[in-house]
Amino acid sequence: KCRLLLLPLFLLLLPPPSSDSKMAAAGKCGVDRNERQRKQRWQEAAATQPGPLWERCVVWKDRSQFAKIGEPSGQGREPLSFFRFLHYVMFFFRFGAPRFGGSRGGPLSGKKFGNPGEKLTKKKWNLDELPKFEKNFYQEHPDVVRRTVQEVEQYRSSKEVTVRGHNCPKPIINFYEANFPANVMEVIQRQNFTEPTAIQAQGWPVALSGLDMVGVAQTGSGKTLSYLLPAIVHINHQPFLERGDGPICLVLAPTRELAQQVQQVAAEYSRACRLKSTCIYGGAPKGPQIRDLERGVEICIATPGRLIDFLEAGKTNLRRCTYLVLDEADRMLDMGFEPQIRKIVDQIRPDRQTLMWSATWPKEVRQLAEDFLKEYVHINIGALELSANHNILQIVDVCHDVEKDDKLIRLMEEIMSEKENKTIVFVETKRRCDDLTRKMRRDGWPAMGIHGDKSQQERDWVLNEFKHGKAPILIATDVASRGLDVEDVKFVINYDYPNSSEDYIHRIGRTARSTKTGTAYTFFTPNNIKQVNDLISVLREANQAINPKLLQLIEDRGSGKYSAGKRGGFSSFRERENFERTYGALGKRDFGAKAQNGAYTAQSFSNGTPFGNGFAAAGMQAGFRAGNPAGAYQNGYDQQYGSNIANMHNGMNQQQYAYPATGAAPMIGYPMPASYSQ
Repeated sequence: KCRLLLLPLFLLLLPPPSSDSKMAAAGKCGVDRNERQRKQRWQEAAATQPGPLWERCVVWKDRSQFAKIGEPSGQGREPLSFFRFLHYVMFFFRFGAPRFGGSRGGPLSGKKFGNPGEKLTKKKWNLDELPKFEKNFYQEHPDVVRRTVQEVEQYRSSKEVTVRGHNCPKPIINFYEANFPANVMEVIQRQNFTEPTAIQAQGWPVALSGLDMVGVAQTGSGKTLSYLLPAIVHINHQPFLERGDGPICLVLAPTRELAQQVQQVAAEYSRACRLKSTCIYGGAPKGPQIRDLERGVEICIATPGRLIDFLEAGKTNLRRCTYLVLDEADRMLDMGFEPQIRKIVDQIRPDRQTLMWSATWPKEVRQLAEDFLKEYVHINIGALELSANHNILQIVDVCHDVEKDDKLIRLMEEIMSEKENKTIVFVETKRRCDDLTRKMRRDGWPAMGIHGDKSQQERDWVLNEFKHGKAPILIATDVASRGLDVEDVKFVINYDYPNSSEDYIHRIGRTARSTKTGTAYTFFTPNNIKQVNDLISVLREANQAINPKLLQLIEDRGSGKYSAGKRGGFSSFRERENFERTYGALGKRDFGAKAQNGAYTAQSFSNGTPFGNGFAAAGMQAGFRAGNPAGAYQNGYDQQYGSNIANMHNGMNQQQYAYPATGAAPMIGYPMPASYSQ
């Protein structure tokens, strides 16, 4: 009804009426150089008898066609046709009156999105009026009490644990010393955990004591249980949820994948304790997530964007939240979530308990900790400077961009000869992810791609196929570099070196989870010369061999060979021309001759077996030389491991997942199952 009443007002605000003949005359006057005549004719056109309603509605074809005296020139105006007028009227009834620069998302819209969280106002808390709650539940086990200061320091030194802050409790060495509930201990025993990890041993006593804390530890160190199990104890000591209450424990995660994995861990322990948990993230339907929140959940794992949407819409609230977790805080800052995080934290009472977890400790994370935490305990596992997992063998190959594809194929041939061959290939952009995935699938490799532009259903399906080994090669952007927890990833390949060494550490951290080992290969080009010093520092800290070519890059940069502004590291056009003449035809050379002569071996990266062992006997080289790489790869793979793994022949002779047709653009989507549930 309001829109019907506003329709006459909308029509009255339209420009003055004019007839067809006068409007045509005004349009012809656009070439007239006399501004006075132009204004006069415009006034004459405005004073004529009005025509039909749709002819009175005019639009601007070119806003630059304005006279110097501030009046329209007439050249930029044309009468609306009846159908175009009808289009605007229908839009008005559907979306309401247009706003100047509004966000209706239709033909009259301007700015599409507002600032996230702009509807949320900072709450003014009065601690005297807030209900009291308890957050210190820790009672030292007698074995912990008897532990001397020397024994504590010896344990921390052996586990590389560094503690800063006041009143930090002693670490626990065994699970029973944490005094968790019996149902929690039953789940721990079912999972066959032998002893707590270093971050758990020191983090559990701090979290159970109700203290704010910052935990800095490498990926795969057990950080999830470090905050989830104390959260369960915290929730058990709070009053039951009532209708309309929000969650008691809120976990903020940077990506959907990390949020889902935290939810999987939380669901297993919360079911045993008769608690409810949910995961809310973008890219999924809002309906089921809203229903979970309305029914009441004690634990909520969320990404900042979707949580902001629900808070603004009034679908949930954080009045009952007393336990806040910021997981992978450094990654959330890298992704630009700081404004959303601050908006969310403003909705939580200030006397909450806050736990912040990160793999690195840059100044931005330090500032966030100073703003959100009070008298916190800082726990660092490993070296205080930038460090990577020491269980990862890091191998750096210094090359040029045009060599990457050739080196990647040679390396994948070696990796696929291993029994454990699950591999993640990281690239920098979404377009390169699609291009490389398409290329490898056409060549017969069981590869799938994942990045932020893919739908949530496809991302879930791709990760499920990768986890179960049906597609052992995953090509990903940094969307999967954090929080992707797949136990048996053996290899990580940095096809493109990331923008920072922090991202490099998180990428290679997808392998060697927990106490396992893994290998990380990195293609480092002169374009990445700004990160060479940080990379060398990471390698030295992890006691890794340093490629002499990395040191040569530093010397060349000092001599001005790779100075800023010279893309590709070429000091002159002649040098680039010579390089292209030498390497430009690498992709056209015969593969069989190179493999037979031993030009491509794993010795370029490690002390592995040269190419050809296990494959040459199966006729793989002959197959590639004959132009049948897919069939050659399948034959060689079948003779080594049998034919009972046909599902892994992605895009080969038995095509379970047909790869895109030649020249397809954009990339053809994967054949999604009709009904898929994770």
